[in-house]
Amino acid sequence: MFQHKLVKTTVFAVLLMFGLDCHAQSRNIGDFEMDETQLYAMTKQMSQFFSRFNYEEDQFGKKFHPSSADYRNNEKRKNLLPLMFDAENERTSSNLKDFFIEDLTRTGDSNFMSFLGGAWYAEAEASFEFQGKSVSIVMILMIEKERLGSKWVLTNVYFPQFNKLFPEGELAEKEKHFLHPMSHELDFFNIHKAFKQPEVIEYYASNHFHPDYLTLFFYEVKLGRLQFKQINNLKFHIFQMKDWYFEVSYFNRPGMNSGWLISNLMYIKESEKQNLIKFYQP
Repeated sequence: MFQHKLVKTTVFAVLLMFGLDCHAQSRNIGDFEMDETQLYAMTKQMSQFFSRFNYEEDQFGKKFHPSSADYRNNEKRKNLLPLMFDAENERTSSNLKDFFIEDLTRTGDSNFMSFLGGAWYAEAEASFEFQGKSVSIVMILMIEKERLGSKWVLTNVYFPQFNKLFPEGELAEKEKHFLHPMSHELDFFNIHKAFKQPEVIEYYASNHFHPDYLTLFFYEVKLGRLQFKQINNLKFHIFQMKDWYFEVSYFNRPGMNSGWLISNLMYIKESEKQNLIKFYQP
């Protein structure tokens, strides 16, 4: 997917070098052919997705100066936002999409996306080598401020082998595994019980204990037992809009509905978002 995306982006850059306008016509570069209108309409980068979502540029890549009447114009934004959804997906082509656009194009700065101003996460699915086998690990990243700039940082990982180490036990099962409150009087002689069944040793931890999979991930990498190979897939999770959550994925296909598009949409109250965000940022 990423190789095809690179080809399209490179072709677009070459077209710009020749000073091409936005009129629809077909051009050939080697064996690659694409209608120029499709190239301009395709949302090629996430930064461009931000600009178009906020209507800081139109669907053909024309940028607006902040002093322009078109800049973040909600009426014109209503016409562009429908083009930013995956049109082939039932989850993003229903009445919910219309409700989302109507809600978003009301007045208020909170209805615009900000690179540094709110919760949004990257989900990168990657191939690693672990114990001689190829495995898939999902890495979660977020933007963090760094002095005068910013950087991407890892916040969580999902790796089935890690999750199997800490299965969710039933309360009745957990209640069998405990240290008597007078154990200190025996110099914790009975603590050997916790090590007889290593698979449930976490039952002896505080009720506030939660497995830190990112630390396990770093530990395995540091030991050299987990080796990175390549990124296979990437998508973004956006929580910035009040009472809404949506995903953005890359679609490599012909036509106007391609590039970075909204691939999933949910109406979710702000009070309920934190339960969902915990997966991305524990």
